[in-house]
Amino acid sequence: MTRIKTSSPIRKRFGQNFLHDAGILARIVAAIAPQPGDAVLEIGPGRGALTAALLERLEHLVAVEIDRDLAAGLRAGFPPERLDLHVGDALHMQLSDLGALPERGWRVVGNLPYNISTPLMFHLLDQVGAIRDMHFLLQREVVERMTAAPGSKRYGRLTVMLAARAEATALFTVPPGAFHPPPKVYSSVVRITPLAEPRVAPTLYPTFARVVNQAFSSRRKTLRRGLSGLAEIADLEAAGLDPGERPENIDITGFEALARRLHPATP
Repeated sequence: MTRIKTSSPIRKRFGQNFLHDAGILARIVAAIAPQPGDAVLEIGPGRGALTAALLERLEHLVAVEIDRDLAAGLRAGFPPERLDLHVGDALHMQLSDLGALPERGWRVVGNLPYNISTPLMFHLLDQVGAIRDMHFLLQREVVERMTAAPGSKRYGRLTVMLAARAEATALFTVPPGAFHPPPKVYSSVVRITPLAEPRVAPTLYPTFARVVNQAFSSRRKTLRRGLSGLAEIADLEAAGLDPGERPENIDITGFEALARRLHPATP
């Protein structure tokens, strides 16, 4: 397996923890199951370990790397006809910046830095119509939040906002020793598959997001108190919600019903 050689220092501001375990890399590639002709985008290829593993199954790969020194090593290690490398911040790039939309959508993969994983996922979900699926290596706690059930400790804003547009499936856990430098926490691989029909209509989504964000900004408050100024008791009851309930016990259908109730009056 080809990997780039680089003397680039590990930059803490980029949250760099490089995956090096060959067994874990093989399991990730098996989970992705890339097929010839797939349009695969790797975010944060780093030192190229996953890049090389993917290119054993693909003729061509697109990648986005923010670290210019690592990008130079990637360009030296992989020919441009096989690796189309874009240097920049994925948080500030649109998928349309990468060229024409692939016929079957992008398959997005990556070992995401812990410090940007949640905002980057929301950024990608805003472009979900261009995405076929996503496979990410994330902090285990984040994956637990993504896949949590109502009423559980991890259930929250991320769970609900993700469920509005996609299904998340936790695949397997990765120990700290699989990385260099090893992080202080365990990681998990997650598969995110956009829904053919979103659970929340696009026209309703801004109102839905406002409701969910405010409800979970004070998760220990009841809906009556946490949504004060946004929803009246009558609105909660009309949506079939108990004003005395807490947000962590409300499933996505409850939040969607309240958003529908509030939508006509929402600017």
